[in-house]
Amino acid sequence: MVVQRDQPVQVWGRAAPGARIAASFAEGEAIIVQADEEGRWSLELPAQTAGGPYVMRIDDGTQPRVLRDVLVGDVWLASGQSNMEWPIAQSADPETEAARATDPQIRHFKIPKSWAGEPQADLAGGEWVASSPQAAARFSAVAHFFARELRKVTGVPIGIIDSTWGGSRIEAWMDASSQRLDEQALATQAEKLRADDERALAQTRQNLARWPALPVDDAGWQAPKLKLSAWTPIRVPSLWEATGWTGMDGVAWYRTTFTLTADEAAAGVTLGVGRIDDSDITWVNGTQVGETRMQYNQPRRYVVPASALRKGVNHVAVRVSDTGGGGGIHGEVAEVFVQPQGGAPRALADWSFRPSNVTVALIDDKNQHPTLLYNAMIHPLQPYALRGVIWYQGESNANTVAEALRYRRQFPALIDQWRTQWRTQWDAPSLPFLWVQLANFSSGADKGDESPWATLREAQSMTLWMPGTAQVVTIDIGNPSDIHPLNKQDVGKRLALAARHVAYGETVAFHGPVPQYTRFEGSAAHVEFGTSGGTLAVRGGGTRVHGFALAGTDQVFHPAEAVLQDGRVVVRSAAVPRPAAVRYGWSDNPVDADLINTDQLPASPFRSDNW
Repeated sequence: MVVQRDQPVQVWGRAAPGARIAASFAEGEAIIVQADEEGRWSLELPAQTAGGPYVMRIDDGTQPRVLRDVLVGDVWLASGQSNMEWPIAQSADPETEAARATDPQIRHFKIPKSWAGEPQADLAGGEWVASSPQAAARFSAVAHFFARELRKVTGVPIGIIDSTWGGSRIEAWMDASSQRLDEQALATQAEKLRADDERALAQTRQNLARWPALPVDDAGWQAPKLKLSAWTPIRVPSLWEATGWTGMDGVAWYRTTFTLTADEAAAGVTLGVGRIDDSDITWVNGTQVGETRMQYNQPRRYVVPASALRKGVNHVAVRVSDTGGGGGIHGEVAEVFVQPQGGAPRALADWSFRPSNVTVALIDDKNQHPTLLYNAMIHPLQPYALRGVIWYQGESNANTVAEALRYRRQFPALIDQWRTQWRTQWDAPSLPFLWVQLANFSSGADKGDESPWATLREAQSMTLWMPGTAQVVTIDIGNPSDIHPLNKQDVGKRLALAARHVAYGETVAFHGPVPQYTRFEGSAAHVEFGTSGGTLAVRGGGTRVHGFALAGTDQVFHPAEAVLQDGRVVVRSAAVPRPAAVRYGWSDNPVDADLINTDQLPASPFRSDNW
């Protein structure tokens, strides 16, 4: 493992009531304490400078423990939802990056997904793993690339504690008191959740019992003449959890048919198979017509050529892969259709369903409930000394503008709660807390001038008032069509720059331009920037800046032309002769926003209004 340098080493556990516990570390003197009447005990071993490997000995007189290969360095907690959880194996250049992961002084501890209705004393599991080409593919990509950069500049061992859960809301990571919730009521609710889960899982297992040979080889299930006698009807569109398959994750298939005339088949059709959680491959008459990976909320519309069609009955097969949470074909009824050229869409009905390789677990949707993840995945950690926290979360709180506005209160409350509970002993004003602002992504939630993702980015930026914090802007390295952009390398590098400044006190450029104020003069808005964000520049060169919009007192925004001029950005729009507000990058997917500094770090989206 890795323990935090320059801080007392906390050791705690349980033994027989009244037992004497002796612990020593790195050849130091043993510290002795006595377990209380319930067998609980804790002690502090002296702080150590970076180094190792060392041995830690813990002895209660009956079951001595010897922990070897213990390094002393910096420990960082990596938490949040799927973009922090995302492994190297599913990121850019996975084979190359795994092969490079040869530094055993980078170590990862992955906490399994777990939940509880009350704060827990113990983690559900996990183990320290040294970085190696064999192991690194499973590590958090962002956290590993962050650790790799820190190793270059600090030279000390880096430990990463990975406490993440894809799709989780921020409420799940906060305790009850910080949300002003009744702890007993939450515990009672959690017990009800467990009881409900057991009943639902019993139904799922009963449904799966009709296929005793699972998992099964599903090669050829796309064949048009496949016999469906072993398949079962299913309602579409609807997540399969809502149709009797609660807790099921993995691979399952859907089949249906549609009928065409000879002319319709000869002209081709458009096939809509709804929104699919998470990935699909779709065939018509055994010919693959589409594939979409990891886009749980994107309606699938596939163009089917005439070569794949026939007069009369045509067979549709959809192989769905669900990695967790909800699964299956969902969305609006109107998104599931077949549309001949020049004709009206026709609904697709009478779907058949069959799982091929699935698991059943109790954890689905627990990442949506207040406190459940904090209780099991954060609270048990808190005696363990940290150097800081890296956080990547917010997508699940950006479904609506109202949700995103609540994040203004929730995010600083989480930071304050964690800091208070960890009681950092560093001289810095607070436990360093660094986060990744939401990347650009076409979520489909934009409504004119309203953008839930832009509003949540703003809430993240507003939290920078807290000392010891920093934000990594990623609107230039996302993927409009993939909520999980593959480029995790640059995310890790930018977090490391932030850590070098906030946690290690280095004078480095770690963020892009930051607006200070906007002055409206005549037909132009003059946006002034502070010096801390570096010299203004445009990605790709030149002086014309994209991504700006202006509005007058009518509060209607229009695209605007913007230029760099005398260290500021001057914004004009012929449609707005007397501007009253300026916005930059104000959309879920601000792909055209190109204001950076000369260190190539992007400016965060912002607005001058509070409409």
